[in-house]
Amino acid sequence: MHKICTDSNIRINNLLEGNRRERYLNDILDGLTADRKYISSIFFYDEKGSKLFEKITALPEYYLYDAEKKLLKEIAPEICSSFQGIDIVEIGSGDCSKISLLLASIPPSRRETVRYVPVDISYSALRESAGIISERFPRIEFTGIVADFLNQMDRIPEADGRFFCFFGSTIGNLSAEQALMYMKGLRGAMAPGDNLLLGVDMVKDRHIIESAYNDSEGVTAEFNRNILNVVNSIADTDFNPEGFRHLAFFNNDKSRIEMHLEAAGNMKISTHHLKEVIVLEKGERIHTENSHKFSREQIEMLIESAGLRVREFYTDDREWFSLVLVVRE
Repeated sequence: MHKICTDSNIRINNLLEGNRRERYLNDILDGLTADRKYISSIFFYDEKGSKLFEKITALPEYYLYDAEKKLLKEIAPEICSSFQGIDIVEIGSGDCSKISLLLASIPPSRRETVRYVPVDISYSALRESAGIISERFPRIEFTGIVADFLNQMDRIPEADGRFFCFFGSTIGNLSAEQALMYMKGLRGAMAPGDNLLLGVDMVKDRHIIESAYNDSEGVTAEFNRNILNVVNSIADTDFNPEGFRHLAFFNNDKSRIEMHLEAAGNMKISTHHLKEVIVLEKGERIHTENSHKFSREQIEMLIESAGLRVREFYTDDREWFSLVLVVRE
């Protein structure tokens, strides 16, 4: 573990392997040379992408953010009343607005016994959160982890008691097979008695879902196209993001939103990492993200299949979003 920041009650440690750039390069090239081209959604979150996603969460069409925060605010006092001497591990933490609702609900006399451990691939996001958390909750220890949370959960520090948080329905970005594999891996990282608070977006009217990914201000479109800037920086490609249209639609058969970038014209993309150019025809798509929407039965089956147990299932009044309290026994 390589420590890259330390400041009184704040620590940020780097768990990313040194060869990650080569691994990312291979992932990108595999996707761009596939019959149906794709780019993994992990490449959305460079510094600009993280800022754009923060803007998305403030948009009126993006119901997920407000629905989850409102529900979390309602249940936090009940969940946090007994917190003492534990690590709160937030997976894919991003900004700290949601976790702040939990931390604020911990009795002040017990906060100094709690350590907050956010795990995120973005150092800049963790550093910004560290400043905010240390100001709001100076008695809570902050130990950030720069890591690929899909593959490195087994390296999260052990503790006598841990409360995991996986917000934002990020589990929905995985396929059914990947989600089950990830939940099994998370169970392996948890000790008996550890708990998990899982955020999941629920199936609802198609128009509501599609509007959340096609906002009127075009922020989501900019966020989607920015992935090509990240690809250019890693793979030395020469994509022009403005040459692509943002597409987001609900695939009813697979119960998911799909995001794509559609080529506005014929193009050839070059990189010195490949002998031949990457050819895209007008109308050809690059698949950038899935966001699955769930029924209660699907979530309960996923959790139980992973060897975990549902303790409580919290849902908002509209049944748009749910938070599921899970325990490893």
